[in-house]
Amino acid sequence: MDNLKRTELYKKMLRIRVFEQKVSELFAKGELDGFYHLYIGQEAVAVGCCAALNKDDYITSTHRGHGHVIAKGADICKMMAEIYGKKTGYCKGKGGSMHIAYPELGILGANGIVGAGLPIATGAAMSAKLQNNGRVALCFFGDGASNQGTFHEAINIASAFNLPVIFVCENNLYGVGTRQTKVRKVEDIAIRAQAYDIPGVIVDGNDVEEVYNVVSQAVDRARAKKGPTLIECKTYRWHTHFEGEPDTYRPREEVKEWIVKDPIQNYRERLLQSGVIDIKIINDIEKEVIAEINRAVEFAKNSPMPDAITAIEEVYA
Repeated sequence: MDNLKRTELYKKMLRIRVFEQKVSELFAKGELDGFYHLYIGQEAVAVGCCAALNKDDYITSTHRGHGHVIAKGADICKMMAEIYGKKTGYCKGKGGSMHIAYPELGILGANGIVGAGLPIATGAAMSAKLQNNGRVALCFFGDGASNQGTFHEAINIASAFNLPVIFVCENNLYGVGTRQTKVRKVEDIAIRAQAYDIPGVIVDGNDVEEVYNVVSQAVDRARAKKGPTLIECKTYRWHTHFEGEPDTYRPREEVKEWIVKDPIQNYRERLLQSGVIDIKIINDIEKEVIAEINRAVEFAKNSPMPDAITAIEEVYA
């Protein structure tokens, strides 16, 4: 991996972090309505995964999907406008935080239903195989979704038909407020790949380069028509399940322990120590990203609300 690629990985992770921090700030001020499930702490997973994909490859996301969408290359202004419920948003203000989609970039949508992205990604991979277009699908899902029927059904079909799909589990230890080891006997979700005779790989979800390398291998395997891979990224969300929720179920020491593993801070130090970038470049990137997010907020605030008639447009029955 060259230095330009490493610098871009850092910048994309920082863009996600600053975006999410701004959403948290705006929510706390009462400027945003609804529920927000922030991606802070998990940035290395989305960036490492999407860096291994082509622009026209597919991704499916989750209710904690801002990071995935940004990492895939979505326009920050349109994202912020969607969160504000404005006409200029990706879904014209109808999707909000949990349902941002943009098929032109392969973003098949986030989903508020746990595990719903798994069969969608499998379907996208089936279409890629039938069309023989060389595309792959990558499905982000959480540890809680690994206990859903859709998890087993989707992976079984993908394995049986040798589909070009990568299943990426973001194991942040908790499904809402339930520690997953209380409702799942196996410690590692990746071990479940054995039941479907596909590779199961565990990766440090806080190391963006490790995620990139492992996912790149899975993507190459999928493009070579060798079938799916299940990748488990060990990571952690810094905030509670949704903004405003009391943090009553996680030990404080556990949270502190994972914050020390900050994927952005640690990667920044690695890049500085290896001479990939210097402090001036770091400062310039930070200023650029902060300005970019501030412009997105202004764009969203100054955008018009959707017309009432559009509420019944683009609705399918």
